[in-house]
Amino acid sequence: MEVPSDWFSTWFDSPYYHILYKNRDAHEAQRFMDNLLEHLHPKATCKLLDLACGRGRHAIYLNQKGYDVTGIDLSEQSIAVAQQSENERLHFYVHDMRNIFRPDHFDFIFNLFTSFGYFQEDYENVVALRATTASIKPGGKLIIDFMNTQRVIDRLVLHETKEVDGITFDITRRVEMGFIIKTISFQDKGQDFHYQERVRALRYEEFIEYFQMCQLRLAEVFGDYHLGPFDPVKSERMIFVLKK
Repeated sequence: MEVPSDWFSTWFDSPYYHILYKNRDAHEAQRFMDNLLEHLHPKATCKLLDLACGRGRHAIYLNQKGYDVTGIDLSEQSIAVAQQSENERLHFYVHDMRNIFRPDHFDFIFNLFTSFGYFQEDYENVVALRATTASIKPGGKLIIDFMNTQRVIDRLVLHETKEVDGITFDITRRVEMGFIIKTISFQDKGQDFHYQERVRALRYEEFIEYFQMCQLRLAEVFGDYHLGPFDPVKSERMIFVLKK
């Protein structure tokens, strides 16, 4: 099965992506956002960016909390949905994170729920991070929420099936060439479909190297959505708080 290197540009635009993940825990996401806001204390005048925002659920929630929020994502279909919720302090744009978006403009940038490490070549992740850094005001902060890769690999579920809206998704996972690869196969309306998700298996030490290359200072790292301390073995997440 041949999968394009920019697999995310097709899979995230597919209606099946949103069907498969329709039951994600929105309450957990909102609690996480509440915990971040309580910890970071952004001023009411701060400008926030939701990087790789998808359909905008986090950006919309941040806006409901009273902030001026912008969301950007490569998926035209997702942004079209998000734009239906726009107001004078909430805007969404189609944008590739490898390109700079509004230099020195944002007080806080959020990259949440493992929305990083999709690119085929490692240098592209650095390009994306440097472009993101350029969008932060001096003294501003970047929050990157990524899976705890080693824990995920240690507990990898190699095969499972999920039935959603009458579609049976056959899902396999493997680690190959530095990526965690999820293959998603299913049938719908008499047609076979095959997609892949490829996320680079970035470990803590690799992120630290990235941050040094981009001149970002690591202020804190948390291990879960309650902002508990990071444990390399036990923590489910790596939540980096970085300062420009």
